[in-house]
Amino acid sequence: MSGPTPPGGLITSEESPLFAVLAVLARDARLVFFAGLPGTGKSLLIHQLAHLAHARERRIHLLQWDVARPVFEASGPGQRYPQERGVTHGVIRLAVGRWARAALARWHARHPGFEDVLIGETPFIGHRLIELARPHRDEAESVLSAEWTRFVIPVPSRALRAHLEDERARRAREPLHRREQEDAPPEVLRDLWRQLVGVARALGVADPPARSDEDVPYDPAIYLRVYERLLAHRHAQALPLDTRLPAGDISAYDFRIPTVDVVPTEADAAGSIRDVEAAYPDPGVLQREHLRLALALRVV
Repeated sequence: MSGPTPPGGLITSEESPLFAVLAVLARDARLVFFAGLPGTGKSLLIHQLAHLAHARERRIHLLQWDVARPVFEASGPGQRYPQERGVTHGVIRLAVGRWARAALARWHARHPGFEDVLIGETPFIGHRLIELARPHRDEAESVLSAEWTRFVIPVPSRALRAHLEDERARRAREPLHRREQEDAPPEVLRDLWRQLVGVARALGVADPPARSDEDVPYDPAIYLRVYERLLAHRHAQALPLDTRLPAGDISAYDFRIPTVDVVPTEADAAGSIRDVEAAYPDPGVLQREHLRLALALRVV
């Protein structure tokens, strides 16, 4: 990538198409969600957009799965649903999503102007914050469907995806930030890709190949079609990525600007979990639905 590198935590060249996209979001959007699987560059894009928006004298608020989720797991009711082999329990996943909608409505009411911007991530596959893609009759819907709320789908090329997987493995061994140790390892990235292929087939956006899911290589076209379908009710835009950013000596979790995390209180988390328990008296049913990706498919 040629051209000068902007100061203040930015590593994106001002001459790049990526910078142009992020600059528009930093200027015009009130809420921006990067939608996609782990290992597609979402965290680094959040980092870069936050620094760009801060340079425009906007206040930065962050909504991130890995920051909100531990509060639910540590709550009294949440301790009944521990992770299994590193996988978040279905009750916790659903509770986080339900809380997030209410939290966004409250955030919007407290910060009605463009001085504030909320930036977040929405993995979706595996029922992680899929509720933000679904239309509901609640106070959050007008916020999530507004023109100034953007869902951005980073779509790495095959070569860049392979590089991101390699970087994920390297950062797990040599983390620059404690949160990097909690990132999904490469084998989980590949398992999530297999799940997405299953979703693509169920949605009819990918032809069933002769090979098994495990043998289907990463395909940017299939990946984009799935997320476009999941975001059919939102203002979404694809963001093709094919160039490595010079991020070898920085962490996407190390912000050089003031940020405010949108996180639940313990009471918020406990209440949301109890609501899920009331709706699903048998947690095993919910867990099996997650494993079959049934809930992820209902968004359409």
